[in-house]
Amino acid sequence: MSSSANPPIHARISGPIVMIGFGSIGKGTLPLIERHFEYDKSRFVIIDPQADDELARKHGVRFIKQAVTKDNYRDLLVPLLTEGGGQGFCVNLSVDTGSVDLMTMCREIGSLYIDTVVEPWLGFYFDKSAGPEKRSNYALRETLLAAKRKNPGGTTAVSTCGANPGMVSWFVKQALIDIARDTNTPFNEPKSREGWAELAHKLGVKGIHIAERDTQRSKNPKPMNVFVNTWSVEGFVSEGLQPSELGWGTHEKWMPDNGRTHSEGCGAAIYLLQPGGNTRVRTWCPTPGAQYGLLVTHNESISIADYFTVRDGDKVVYRPTCHYAYHPANDAVLSMLEMFGAEGKMQPKWHILDENEIVDGIDELGVLIYGHAKNAYWYGSQLSIEEARRVAPYQNATGLQVSSAVLAGMVWALENPEAGIVEADEVDFRRCLEVQKPYLGPVKGYYTDWTPLADRPGLFPEDIDTSDPWQFRNVLVR
Repeated sequence: MSSSANPPIHARISGPIVMIGFGSIGKGTLPLIERHFEYDKSRFVIIDPQADDELARKHGVRFIKQAVTKDNYRDLLVPLLTEGGGQGFCVNLSVDTGSVDLMTMCREIGSLYIDTVVEPWLGFYFDKSAGPEKRSNYALRETLLAAKRKNPGGTTAVSTCGANPGMVSWFVKQALIDIARDTNTPFNEPKSREGWAELAHKLGVKGIHIAERDTQRSKNPKPMNVFVNTWSVEGFVSEGLQPSELGWGTHEKWMPDNGRTHSEGCGAAIYLLQPGGNTRVRTWCPTPGAQYGLLVTHNESISIADYFTVRDGDKVVYRPTCHYAYHPANDAVLSMLEMFGAEGKMQPKWHILDENEIVDGIDELGVLIYGHAKNAYWYGSQLSIEEARRVAPYQNATGLQVSSAVLAGMVWALENPEAGIVEADEVDFRRCLEVQKPYLGPVKGYYTDWTPLADRPGLFPEDIDTSDPWQFRNVLVR
C-alpha cells in the first residue's frame, strides 16, 4: 500500500513544480507529489489568492498569495516554471484560471501541464450576456480541441484529469473489457480510439451514466445559509449553474422540449435550457440501488460520447449517450436546494467537510454502462472515509479520488512527455489505474437488472417509452 514506509517513486521531475490553487484538492495532492516523485524541493511553488500558507510552510514549500489572472499569468508563471533549468511541471488545481491559455503557454516554454477541468477565466460561468450555449462545457471543450488542432504534438498537456472527468474514462475501458469477457464476445483489446468505439458498438452499449453516491456525513448538521460540500464549493456551484449537458446517443428517439443541439464543433452533445444542479435523473449505484442523481454538466459527458463515436465518413453510425448522475453528500443536496430556493444566489458562507469532521460514509463513484446483453454494469471505486484517512493525509474520500487521478496523470505525462494536448480518454488507462488504485479502496464491478422503468410506483400517468427502457425519456425526471 502506498501509505507504507517505502512508497514507489514513479518518476523524476527535473525542473520546477508550480501548483496553482491550494484548496481541498491542492492540499491533498501535495503529499502525493512528495511521496511519489523525485524533485528539487527548493523549486516547488504553490500559488493561491485565498489559502493561508501554514500547510505549505509545514512542508517546506514556497507559497505565493496571489491570483493568477488573464493579465498577469505569463509574467508570473514563466519565470517560476523556467527557473534553474530542467523541465517544469504546472499543476493547475484552481478555479477562474484559463486552462487553455495556461497550457498553451506551458507548451511554448516546454513545461508539462495537467488540470482537472477546462477552466475559464473569472466571470465566464455567471456571464448573463453570453447565453446558455456559450456558457456550456461543450463550448469550453471546443476551445481545447481548437488548441490541439492548431499545434498538434509537442510537450504534453493532460486536460481534465481528476476523478471525473479523468478516472471515470479509464473505468469505462476496463468495464467494456469486463462486459466483453462476461458476454463471451470475441474481441482483441483495442489499440485505437476507433477500436474502442467499435467494441462499445459491438457490445450494444446504449449509454453510460457517471453514477455516483456520496454518503459521507458530518458530525454537525448543515446550518442555514452555509453551502456545505465534500469538495470545491465554488466548482460545484459553477457547474451546477451551467446548462445541463449530456453526450447524445444514436439510440435516442426523443429530446426534451428545452433540449438544444450545437451548430458547430464535434456534435457529440446536447444541452438543456435549465441548470444541471436542478435537473434530476434516475440512475443506479451498488450501495443504494436505484437513486436520483443530478444531471450536472461535466467534460467527460461530452468527451466520452465523442471518443466512442463510430463514423462512416462524415456520418455518425453509433454514439452512446453519456452523462453525470450525481447524488452528492446529503449536506450538499440540502445546500443546492437552499441555493436554488433563494433564486440561485449562493449562500454567503461555504464550507468543505474535512477528514476530521466526517463520521462515516463512502464516495461510490463509477460508470454504469447500460443497454448490452447483461443489461447494466457498474464499475468503480467505493472509497470510504476510513480508508482515505489511512492511506493519505489532508483529504476526504471525494478528494482522494481526485488527487490520486492527478498523480496518475502526472506520472503518465512524465513517461510520455511529447504527447501533445491529450484528454484523459486518450492516455493509457491501465498505467493510470495501476498508479491510482492503491488510493481508491475497493474497485469492483456489479451487474444489475435495474432499468429506469423498474420500481416506479405507477400512481400517476407518465410519458414514458416502454419499448426501450434505456431511452433518455425514461431516465429524465420530469
